[in-house]
Amino acid sequence: MSFSAKSGALLSSRAARWWWWRRRRQPGPAWSYVGGSWSRPILDMSYSRHFLDFQGSSIPSSMKKLVVTKLSQNFREAVTLQQDAPVPLPGDGDLLVRNRFVGINASDINYSAGRYDASVKPPFDIGFEGVGDVVALGLSASADYTVGQAVAYVKAGSFAEYTVVPARHAVPLPSVKPEFLTLMVSGATAYLSLKELGNLSEGKKVLVTAAAGGTGQFAVQLAKKAKCHVIGTCSSDEKGGFLKSIGCDRTINYKTENVESVLRKDYPEGVDVVYESVGGKMFDLALNSLAIKGRLIVIGFITGYQNPTGLQPIKAELLPAKLLKKSASVQGFFLNHYLSEYKMALKHLLEMYERGDLVCEVDFGDMSPEGKFTGLESVFRAVDYMYMGKNIGKIVVELPHSVNSKL
Repeated sequence: MSFSAKSGALLSSRAARWWWWRRRRQPGPAWSYVGGSWSRPILDMSYSRHFLDFQGSSIPSSMKKLVVTKLSQNFREAVTLQQDAPVPLPGDGDLLVRNRFVGINASDINYSAGRYDASVKPPFDIGFEGVGDVVALGLSASADYTVGQAVAYVKAGSFAEYTVVPARHAVPLPSVKPEFLTLMVSGATAYLSLKELGNLSEGKKVLVTAAAGGTGQFAVQLAKKAKCHVIGTCSSDEKGGFLKSIGCDRTINYKTENVESVLRKDYPEGVDVVYESVGGKMFDLALNSLAIKGRLIVIGFITGYQNPTGLQPIKAELLPAKLLKKSASVQGFFLNHYLSEYKMALKHLLEMYERGDLVCEVDFGDMSPEGKFTGLESVFRAVDYMYMGKNIGKIVVELPHSVNSKL
């Protein structure tokens, strides 16, 4: 939708309506051609500063973004890169964020497959989280935010150069750093699931599967801060070294060690808590390794996401007997169901990071065959990289600045 067609979203205040009327009556071009693309001039007028204020800069009329055009668990098949999508305009309570970093999540392909909401049909935007600068805002949003402010957010549609974010969903940041992005979904999931479901206490034995991944790294650190003994599974010695550096007591490289044998030998009484994100055989193994009154927290099952059903088979017929035998429990955790606690969790995580008490490992794909993940085009490679199990920490894609922007 073009600027003029969307302008109604801006006319939510008397000052804005007057500005629009004046602009229609003034002679002169409303658009300019800069650096090979059409740009929309933004006026810096005292009466409209709090409504739209780009500090003398201009925003392109179009942008790149990723759109799901076909429901499929195959991300490359489901998603299309649009080169000339119109830049959206913020409403009264919204921010327009120029994305600088966007996060890759295992569940991106669940979203592209339409598994979260069967009523949503393509085309629709994709990407769950971003960090960037506020480049425009609505009148009401200006009460809490200003142009140029760094923010993070969790909202569908982050795989785009610009995203409109409701101000109430944004998180103000001291600066634009990719490390902050690691906390939005991955860190918050670990924090809230362990706090609400883990019942952690000193001396408890905690098993973290895919421990060197985006969310596993936080489960390891938070369990250690609760004075637990932490075991982490991973797929390489390099990942094992990283896990040891963040406090993991026992690493198990499942490529070279038999996880079941190690757990049976080293932890004959079982583990008290499992933070499980792998699914399939790893779920069965973790279930069998639970101690009396043990808790298994399911935050995902990545091994099944690329299947048509989104699932990997487990030995479900034995589940009731196994739980009863040990007075154990299996609980699922979905971040959207804990939004009332989200801002508190994020505040605590940000404070821990700022104090230097939390490592937020970012993987830009520098060691991938084609190099660092830069630009929306590289999101496809980044998703592949995750499903090959190559990442250490959170996979992040950097979106470079436009050379024409003064912001």
